[in-house]
Amino acid sequence: MMSFVIFLLVLWVVLSIIGFTVKGLLWLAIIAIVLFLVTGVFGWMRRGARGGGPTV
Repeated sequence: MMSFVIFLLVLWVVLSIIGFTVKGLLWLAIIAIVLFLVTGVFGWMRRGARGGGPTV
């Protein structure tokens, strides 16, 4: 499951870079950034629910 979340995070970063570099695709960058944040929060919550987080 964690590898899928990492894959999605990488995908959102690539889409945001494309959105910022290609003129007229700023909407793609904004959507990619929002999806990146949502995926990151989802992965963080799932990891916390399993209790697999690092201990300090």
